[in-house]
Amino acid sequence: MPRFYLVRHGSVSAPADSDTDPDLDPAGRAQALAVADQLALRLPAMLPLLCSPLRRCRQTVAPLAALWNTAPRIEAAAIEFPSPVSDRLSRTQWLQRVLPGTWAQAALNGESWEPGYAARLDRWRQGLRELLTSLDSDCVVFTHFVAINSLHGLAGGGECLSGYRPDNASVTVFDCRDGLLRLLEPGRQKPTVVG
Repeated sequence: MPRFYLVRHGSVSAPADSDTDPDLDPAGRAQALAVADQLALRLPAMLPLLCSPLRRCRQTVAPLAALWNTAPRIEAAAIEFPSPVSDRLSRTQWLQRVLPGTWAQAALNGESWEPGYAARLDRWRQGLRELLTSLDSDCVVFTHFVAINSLHGLAGGGECLSGYRPDNASVTVFDCRDGLLRLLEPGRQKPTVVG
């Protein structure tokens, strides 16, 4: 039964509205180094590394990839939670609206800004779930706050978008049996700014 170590990216240098693909800030770079050391000590062998295409995740995986002398596989399905397309709604405003609610509420709210958003959100969640349930070996996945929350919800953690609060560079462990995700070990949690 494969085990997945999901790592939330380190803290970023800019809010989501000023830069949609920010770099890690100095604390985030230190977090990336620390989580690389933690995983290298914890895991009995090198595992495949999967990574969201966004820069903050690529920078978070880089120290572990260097330690293991391997290249991460960039995985589109591990990307950030989609926002509806709107000239009048910023990413920060969108997150403030939907994070306290449920997935169903986010889909309905998104439809009011972008027709077809509910289907796009469902495809994103399904793609993320399929990524993990299709893997047949242990791996480390570098991804985002809401992505980890989506998997937490699918593993029985409820329908709230932010019912689980993974801290930057925390490690949340899941496994998969018969196509069903199961939370094995929650990572370090902390109220945090999503980025």
